[in-house]
Amino acid sequence: MASAFKVMGLDLGTTKVSAVVAEIDRSGKPIVVGVGTQRCEGIRKGVIVDIEKTVSAIEGAVQAAEMMSDFCPKSAFVSISGDHVRGINSTGVVAVARPDKEISDHDIERVVGAAKAIAVPNDRRILHVIPQEFMVDDQSGIDLPVGMSGIRLEVKAHIITCSSTCAQNVIKSVKKAGLDIDALVLQSLATGNAVLTQEERELGVAVIDIGGGTTDITVFKDGAIRHTSVLTLGGSHMTNDLVIGLRTPFGQAEDIKINYGCARRVDGDDEIIDVPGVQGRKTRQVSRRVIAQIMGPRLEEVLYLVKGELTRSEYYEVLGAGAVLTGGTSLISGIEDLAEDVLSMPARLGAPEDVGGLTEYVRDPRMSTGVGLLNHAGNILVKGGISAIDRPAKLGKVFGKVKRWVSAAF
Repeated sequence: MASAFKVMGLDLGTTKVSAVVAEIDRSGKPIVVGVGTQRCEGIRKGVIVDIEKTVSAIEGAVQAAEMMSDFCPKSAFVSISGDHVRGINSTGVVAVARPDKEISDHDIERVVGAAKAIAVPNDRRILHVIPQEFMVDDQSGIDLPVGMSGIRLEVKAHIITCSSTCAQNVIKSVKKAGLDIDALVLQSLATGNAVLTQEERELGVAVIDIGGGTTDITVFKDGAIRHTSVLTLGGSHMTNDLVIGLRTPFGQAEDIKINYGCARRVDGDDEIIDVPGVQGRKTRQVSRRVIAQIMGPRLEEVLYLVKGELTRSEYYEVLGAGAVLTGGTSLISGIEDLAEDVLSMPARLGAPEDVGGLTEYVRDPRMSTGVGLLNHAGNILVKGGISAIDRPAKLGKVFGKVKRWVSAAF
């Protein structure tokens, strides 16, 4: 694997920055060789509010990943999130160009470009154009029509836009940390790449990524992404609830949430916990039942808002595979049962599975986005028909094209 092409995924979360370095094998599968995490105080609700603090967190996470992998990355696939992200569905139609009416890659580019030709305000940029299905003449439900014959080619696509200003702040922070950007990737799209099976994508599934400051929702059906949305509620709000309810400092409340948090009453909820006071005030004792009484309502609020978004997406009734919960807050005890009750569908905890190398570091819901960014890089490799082991230099050129697009767009 010495000649394999190495890439890095950089997950800019509200509470932490994660850097994951991997080698990409011939199938596009990431083999993780380094991981680094660093607490971040420069991001709020998925949006950068302090560039210097964000840069410091990026540098710390990247340095840790470098030391573990013995690799000095020059660029990264970077996540972006926040309630400025919008997803809409669009349609493009073109006439097949070749005289023999055989559909080529050029036709695919043209029809996707037609779907992309929508009115976008000056303060927004297109982040992703994701084909959902192609139609050739009267035949629909086609995944890839290259080589087929037809007169009229149509595509249904999901277009994701973001705030230009927010994206520029992400790019500026990453570059100040000494890195170029291979691509900006929507956080929830990356997460779905890491935690879903192909069967779930086909049957219909909602990925619910509950992070520190946001909850990202992505709906997949018939193998394609159908709906995206972001809620500005997450684990930090539950920590704030504990700060107020237990009258304890934020850091202590965060530790209590992580170690003793629960979504509802569970076995052993009579366990007594020491709660430090503020500014030297004496330590008090509370039971886990009290923790559940504080956190439960907030988690229910988040899940009911998720249900509302799924209902508005028009896919709520056809999610045959239910919901997949991921992100740091999904580790709270009892959240799967609560989600099943609120959403009225089966729910499971999602963590990266189809990954090699240092799996003990990344098979964790908190690392789903970081691994998903690596999968995104692998997908580019596979779609380009390039072997990272045999022709790493050519793959570098492919990633270089993406970098130039990022620079041009922002």
